[in-house]
Amino acid sequence: MKEVDGTMAATETRSSSDELIFFVNGKKIVEKSADPEMTLLTYLRRKLHLTGTKLGCAEGGCGACTVMLSRYQTHTQQLLHHAVNACLTPLCSLHLVAVTTVEGIGSVARMLHPVQERIAKAHGSQCGFCTPGIVMSMYALLRNNPTPKMADMEEAFQGNLCRCTGYRPILEGYKTFTVDGGCCGGRGRDNGCCLTNGSTPEKPSEEVDEASSLFNAEDFAPFDPTQEVIFPPKLMSLTKGQRSRSLCFRGDRVEWLQPDSLDEFLRLKWKHPDARVVVGNTEVGIEVKFKNMLYPVILAPAFIPELNTVTHTEDGVVFGAACTLSHMGAVLRQVVATLPPHQTEVFLAVLEQLRWFAGQQIRNVAAVGGNIMTASPISDLNPVFMAAGCKLTLMDKDGSRVVQMDDRFFTGYRKTVLRPQEILLSVEIPYSKKTQFVSAFKQSPRREDDISIVTAAMSVIFTPGTNVVEDLKLSYGGMAATTVLAKKTANKVLGRRWGEELLQDVCSSLAEEMTVDPSAPGGMVTYRRTLTLSLFYKFYLTVLQKLQKQGEVVDVDKVSSDCLSATEIYHPETPTSIQIYQAVPEGRSQDDVVGRPVMHLSALKQATGEAVYCDDVPLYENELYLALITSSKAHARILSIDVAAAQSMPGVVCCVFADDIPGSNATGPIAYDETVFADRQVTCVGHIIGAVVADTQLHAQRAAKAVKIEYEELQAIVTIQEAIAAQSFYQPIRTIQRGDLKAGFKQADHILEGEMHIGGQEHFYLETNVSLAVPRGEDGEMELFVSTQSAAKTQSLVAKALGVPANRVVVRVKRMGGGFGGKESRTTILSTVVAVAANKLKRPVRCMLDRDEDMLITGGRHPFYGKYKVGFLNSGKVVALDVSYYSNTGNSMDLSLSVMERALFHMENSYSVANVRGRGFLCCTNLPSNTAFRGFGGPQGMMVAESWMTDVAQSLGRSGEEVRRLNLYMEGESTPYNQILDQFTLDRCWDECLARSSYEQRRATIKLYNSQNRWTKRGLAIVPTKFGISFTAVFLNQAGALVHIYTDGSVLLTHGGTEMGQGLHTKMVQVASRVLGVSSSKIHISETSTNTVPNTSPTAASASSDLNGAAVQNACQILAERLEPYRKKNPKGSWEDWVKAAYFDRVNLSANGFYKTPDLGYDFDSNSGRAFNYFSYGVACSEVEIDCLTGGHKNLSTTIVMDVGHSLNPAIDIGQVEGAFMQGLGLFTLEELHYSPRGVLLTRGPGSYKIPAFGDIPTELNVSLLRDAPHDKAIFASKAVGEPPLFLASSVFFAIKDAISAARMESGLSGPFRLDSPASAERIRNACSDRFTKLCPPAEPGSFTPWSVQV
Repeated sequence: MKEVDGTMAATETRSSSDELIFFVNGKKIVEKSADPEMTLLTYLRRKLHLTGTKLGCAEGGCGACTVMLSRYQTHTQQLLHHAVNACLTPLCSLHLVAVTTVEGIGSVARMLHPVQERIAKAHGSQCGFCTPGIVMSMYALLRNNPTPKMADMEEAFQGNLCRCTGYRPILEGYKTFTVDGGCCGGRGRDNGCCLTNGSTPEKPSEEVDEASSLFNAEDFAPFDPTQEVIFPPKLMSLTKGQRSRSLCFRGDRVEWLQPDSLDEFLRLKWKHPDARVVVGNTEVGIEVKFKNMLYPVILAPAFIPELNTVTHTEDGVVFGAACTLSHMGAVLRQVVATLPPHQTEVFLAVLEQLRWFAGQQIRNVAAVGGNIMTASPISDLNPVFMAAGCKLTLMDKDGSRVVQMDDRFFTGYRKTVLRPQEILLSVEIPYSKKTQFVSAFKQSPRREDDISIVTAAMSVIFTPGTNVVEDLKLSYGGMAATTVLAKKTANKVLGRRWGEELLQDVCSSLAEEMTVDPSAPGGMVTYRRTLTLSLFYKFYLTVLQKLQKQGEVVDVDKVSSDCLSATEIYHPETPTSIQIYQAVPEGRSQDDVVGRPVMHLSALKQATGEAVYCDDVPLYENELYLALITSSKAHARILSIDVAAAQSMPGVVCCVFADDIPGSNATGPIAYDETVFADRQVTCVGHIIGAVVADTQLHAQRAAKAVKIEYEELQAIVTIQEAIAAQSFYQPIRTIQRGDLKAGFKQADHILEGEMHIGGQEHFYLETNVSLAVPRGEDGEMELFVSTQSAAKTQSLVAKALGVPANRVVVRVKRMGGGFGGKESRTTILSTVVAVAANKLKRPVRCMLDRDEDMLITGGRHPFYGKYKVGFLNSGKVVALDVSYYSNTGNSMDLSLSVMERALFHMENSYSVANVRGRGFLCCTNLPSNTAFRGFGGPQGMMVAESWMTDVAQSLGRSGEEVRRLNLYMEGESTPYNQILDQFTLDRCWDECLARSSYEQRRATIKLYNSQNRWTKRGLAIVPTKFGISFTAVFLNQAGALVHIYTDGSVLLTHGGTEMGQGLHTKMVQVASRVLGVSSSKIHISETSTNTVPNTSPTAASASSDLNGAAVQNACQILAERLEPYRKKNPKGSWEDWVKAAYFDRVNLSANGFYKTPDLGYDFDSNSGRAFNYFSYGVACSEVEIDCLTGGHKNLSTTIVMDVGHSLNPAIDIGQVEGAFMQGLGLFTLEELHYSPRGVLLTRGPGSYKIPAFGDIPTELNVSLLRDAPHDKAIFASKAVGEPPLFLASSVFFAIKDAISAARMESGLSGPFRLDSPASAERIRNACSDRFTKLCPPAEPGSFTPWSVQV
């Protein structure tokens, strides 16, 4: 490489691009034509073929693409390491940066880094798609701080999501790196073992076979920070030797200019006044990707010294506008530690907002100036800057000016007072005055890494020595198109005492001043208005407390002790956990791994990024990329499609529509009521109309957006209520009835009616849908690599669309990055399209959906509406139940009938009701078809049951626990569908859960707590579940397996199930190992494919281990019998000897196995026959604390007792219990899909749709697998575990409802009340009615068009 000449002419005289020099995993990369539109992630995956870094969302919200960037700072002579989102990092921003990816720190072949090894061995990797990102977040933390505290670790993971594990094992494995970690979570009391930490009941001494550790930390390789990969010496010398100079990178559409001095920056901004200034790209990246913005000139001033300096003046601290948020936080923390407290009020308010500002990866790159200039109406920091009156220095090439950040700074939605050629140079955050108090608040659906609903900052200055208000500033975000100051209210109270009278006036005045249009974007209008008052009340109390503490003012109102909790600032406690399972009996051979906590077979590969997912398959030489063209209308006729503009765009090969289908356009998993491509009519937003095929993903997507479609809109039905009004139902309407309803209601002492709505849920598997189709060039053969739970269905529907027999189509599934039912039937809508395109062009075609497309088109869990009438005795015994379920099915049947059937099979949950009728209606609507999702209708059915159970208890004034126990099933009783319950363990689970959770003691503590606190309340609930195991469609209860033994003794195993992180392959190897009597290391499963085991059922219904395990057992038994003579002949020989002997004796060393579940077949007409093979049981007890003022809640503790029979693998089963529980926690408390009244999905990514994060785990989480629970219906006495535990998370929902009841008592409200699911912060706050909610009445329904509707 030639030396760079520092005296070259200014950037703009050069026509070509500069060279971009950076390092990846120690290797030097010189990119001669860097494209300003390319992200680091695309470059790593497509150019360098480093596929360990994953694409999860493309918006910096999931952390799957986390990598570490390192750079040498010449002015401080320091090495800086930080974690970033590769999906938002522009390639051009990496000049002289070292990038470290997951492949760069260790591999299975060379050596694993301890960070990789520990997450795998602690069972913290299930589907493994999020693992590389979590590994890199932890690695970057350790590079900066080799001895972190737990709090540092929790902060490092704020920007990472995982959908499988429930997070606990990840924290558990990584706790071993921390200074306060060490033990298994018992906080070091009593010899530091958690089994003795006060909360666990002492266990009887004879239960020695109870085990509680799923891994042994002593097996971990030691961590030695001195052995880390060094910063590339070449890069060090390049950085030191280079005189700074400007850079220019030119792409097809965009020019990236990186000035090296402030003067040049100002000159460029003068020349290009409309250019976007980019530092972290955390805003522009999103606009370009999701809002179709194009910025032809980008200015990147990140390395200009003046924009990065921090100076301390006599008035405050001045931050250069390009300072990152994490740097600003570090500086302010230092300042707070050294200055007297009265000067740091503003700094503490900024730090409080930074704690919950996005995730670490974003804070590491996002600039404070960007946050101000983006002018977002819901910015977390701008209200603080405004309330504190920060001073901003603006500059252009002719000079500078200073403006104060007040209500005149933002001139409109995302507009500021800056002139086009001006830049923001710095922001001064002032010291607070002696008599000034400042607080900042943020309320969002999820606590960490979330966009706020309302954010506020408040500052009051008192006349010295008094409590008379001299100045008051109340600044709010989320209440208008800009950050606003409540000036009218503030001016009214100047010169008044800070007391109860002022509080009332401020609240009344705020309620008038802070109005929001009822159809405002973001919805939640009543809640937002109530928050402005509630947050001021928190500020009011906080200031009173601080005045009292200072003790300089005499007549301060005292804060009553029951209001103190309203002023507490949330600090997360480090979670602790216990897992209990039955140990393998002593004396069993070490080779028999059944029942042992064996690590997931792919975990190590997943932690190093070597595990190959569908989109990691290397590109074929002539491969093309496909992008979908989808409908923007919910119900319309297609009048015309204009593809002219799209076809003339660079890279485009062709467009594909219905006419290009050689076979049939009709498709669907059961009924063929769908089409591969829309034909003249669309029935939902996101309906696939066609596709564009091009040379790269970017070109295909850009062209797809250029296709112009004209529609004639038709009447659309969006919600369940609209469907009921229009009687828009699919047939049949299902009914299950038993007993005599009329007599039952006559017998009842009380009759109660109620209703409940349960919102839908997005699967949010970390790996979106992906298909790769490779035409084989003869006889119409085609091979497909698909991320699907249903290989056989994919094969048959692709063959149908291509018009060839199924024997020409091979579908291969290595593994999925999560499935959860979302890849059971809906994957075919993509696979068929990709196959048709590949067939038309006779070239390989690939498509991986972006997160927003995936969420838009693939459907999710069915929203349900339940209406019930329940009759019960004074004792609480339920004697009659009439319940109707309505599910929002969407625009096709898909699997919805089976989902509704399962809801009806679970309508009584675990309670014996003599006279019962359940009806299920499938609402036909213009939404994307809803589909299978873990639980498959069961959770919705049981949720309504628990709702009436709670109503019964509340109307009688009894405890929920007592009424539930009274109604619980007993051994030998039969269900509404006439199945007798045998081997019934629910009562044992219930009693053990009560004991392990110390229920009675907890109940008493909560009662005391609630009597002492007005604005925070605690709640407790215990909920059982009974989940039927089997496909409700009888024919699906079958499975096959194929086992080959090779002459070297190695075994190749394939079966009909697919691996999506649930550990199915691991369990199958355990089964084969036991039956064949060989070490599991000799057995290998390569993939699931339609040419090895045909006609497979989807991997679903929790039954895959039962079905495939029995088929594997069958095949292995056949082989074991064939080898038996050779064992007998040579008892001292090895496995290899016996295999060789059999081979030379010409014995067939390949066998296929088969299994079908016996005695199944339920008939709805006669209400007879066995619906399920058996039931899985579980009970959970949860405690929560709600903040009655904001609606936020904390999950304090959960105890789960689950009956999984004799666990095949306790580590995997406990992982499934915790993962399902966390997914249920999302369903019932967090995850909300918002649809517009016209059927457009508004929540299309992790930014707006919140799945549980690390901080949502209960602070105390105890999982116990029921011991000595024999069971003869499934392989080796095990039981299904995938879906049953999900519903146990409803214990959190009902604990919240319990806490709300306590809050309503304070306002004189008692008895049953309706609470829909999810129990979001908005619903919790609005249900806790009090003096603040009364000031903000909701608008009359029908008088406005809401932003979103309840579907």
